Formats: sequence, C-alpha cells, structure tokens
Amino acid sequence: MKPKEMRPPGGDPDGRGDARNGNESAASVARRAAPRKGRRIDFGAVNAAALAALPALCRRWFPDGRRRGDEWVARNPKRADRRPGSFSINLATGRWADFALPDARGGDPVSLVAYLTGSGQAEAAARLAAMLGVRP
Repeated sequence: MKPKEMRPPGGDPDGRGDARNGNESAASVARRAAPRKGRRIDFGAVNAAALAALPALCRRWFPDGRRRGDEWVARNPKRADRRPGSFSINLATGRWADFALPDARGGDPVSLVAYLTGSGQAEAAARLAAMLGVRP
C-alpha cells in the first residue's frame, strides 16, 4: 500500500495546516483518525501497512540517515545526537532502538511513532493510520 502523504508523524512542520490543499494540521488528522470510544484499534493492520512503507517513511522522518542492509541508521531526533550510528530501525521487522539510551527501543512502527511524538500507542496508531490511509 502506498502512503497518501509522507510527513513526519508530528504533522506539517509549520503547524499551519490547510485542508484546501491537503495539508491538515497534526491535530485535525489525529482527531479524524482517532478511534471512536469503545472501538478497538487494529494495530496489526496499521503496523503491516507501515512496514510496507517503512523505507519511504524513514527517508522522510530521518533524511540524514542511510540504509545499511536491512537497517535504517540515523541520528535520534529526540536527543543531541551528533552523527548517525546508535539509532536504527530494522526495515524488515520494524524493531528500532537507540543503543545509547536503555529505554529508547520498540518492536514496531507504531511504537516508533509513539516515541517520536511523545504520545501513547493508540494516538500513534491513529496518526500512522491517517498518514497511510488505513482504518485504525
């Protein structure tokens, strides 16, 4: 599945989304994609769609990174990382880690978005689903 838009999970960089040309703010995307109360999120479907698009997502989210085999190696945008090396995402499985930080690791693309945006898993799944055009 091809992603509809390739913005970082935080939304448009200037925060001024414009629905007329498809540039919605992160808040409006999250509201639109948020699962209704009592409705279960299909994390498997969201992660499967994200895995299919993960190389493109990593190029967008970590533009200074590079592919090394099955891994995308980049600088961690959440800390003062001077050069790529300790932060990597496995493009086949979605597992990711910053080996310089003991608690910065996860097992799938949803957890990566949650880490990058500082949100919970449900909100991260909704954001990723909206970005990929998948029902959460």
